[in-house]
Amino acid sequence: MEIVVDDLSGPEIAAFLQEHVEEMRAITPLESKHALDLDGLRKPEVTFWSVLDGGAVVGCGALKRLDVEHAELKSMRTTSVRKRSGIGSLLLEHILGEARRMGFTRVSLETGSAEFFLPARRLYEKFGFGYCEPFAGYRPDRHSVFMTRPL
Repeated sequence: MEIVVDDLSGPEIAAFLQEHVEEMRAITPLESKHALDLDGLRKPEVTFWSVLDGGAVVGCGALKRLDVEHAELKSMRTTSVRKRSGIGSLLLEHILGEARRMGFTRVSLETGSAEFFLPARRLYEKFGFGYCEPFAGYRPDRHSVFMTRPL
C-alpha cells in the first residue's frame, strides 16, 4: 500500500469521492452534511491523499488549513470492503505526521453523531482526539460531533 498526494484529476478518485458524498447524504440530513465535493477538495488550502493498493483507491483523507497553526481533517474514508483493516489508522498517522511537518499545532474534525460513525469516532479517540466545541464556523448540530487534538 502507498499513500500519495492526489491532484483529484483521475476518474477512480472522483468515483470514490462521489460514493462518499452519496453515502453521507443518505445518512445525514443535507443541512448537517459537511463532506467536501471535488471542487471543495481542490482548493489551495486543502492537501488530499489517496491510499492505493495495487493501483486501486482503498482510502482517502485531506487536511484543510484553517490558519497558520490549526488544520481540519476532512474526507477520511475507507472503501467498504476494506473497513477495519488498518487503512484508516495508517492514513491518519500519515496525515498527522504531515500536519506536524507543515507546522500545524492543532488538528480538529467534524464527524457524525449517528451509530454509523462510531468506528470513526473510536479511531479518532485512539489517536488522541478529544471532544470539543464547534470550530471554524461550524454551529452546534445534533448530527455532528467535533473533536480536536494538539500536535
